[in-house]
Amino acid sequence: MHPLTHEDLFSLEQYARERADLRARVLAHKRDRKIRIGKHVTLLFEDRLTIQYQVQEMLRTEKIFEPEGIAEELGAYNPLIPDGGNLKATMLIEYDDVEERKRELLRLRNIEHAVQLAVAGHAPVTAVADEDLPRSNDEKTSAVHFLRFELDAPAATDFKGGASVVFRIEHPNYRAEARLTDSQQRALAADFD
Repeated sequence: MHPLTHEDLFSLEQYARERADLRARVLAHKRDRKIRIGKHVTLLFEDRLTIQYQVQEMLRTEKIFEPEGIAEELGAYNPLIPDGGNLKATMLIEYDDVEERKRELLRLRNIEHAVQLAVAGHAPVTAVADEDLPRSNDEKTSAVHFLRFELDAPAATDFKGGASVVFRIEHPNYRAEARLTDSQQRALAADFD
């Protein structure tokens, strides 16, 4: 997938007219790009459309229309678009109760380094986490992380061809896995084109 450019974006005025349609399209698009691993971890897989929506919303919210400001937003968000050899995801650690969330974020330090993608017939791939900045410290982990799953060409080919795919977390305090449904796998396979 190619990075977004200024030309790919709506002006603020255009976006005001297109926002409802784009939002509906993105919500439908995201349905099969959301993978729940156990009760408390969700992976939201990003692509060009999901990132365009995030950039458009940021420009709208911050009322950014200057070319320099737009370039800054594109620079921040474009790294989240897969480049054809990987999948990129936002990982959310979710606990409704605030006190429970605080406790669990202490127990789940470094969970972002324990997330794997396993394509049948290939060695599991551990996610590369938080390339922009660390989000775990000696005390706790963040509730949000950014992950990249880098697949070699044979694994990507098998992924696209329908081989069984499992996402797994092997952390001392959180163990769970999720097998992709056919529709999820088709949606994510497009990221390798």
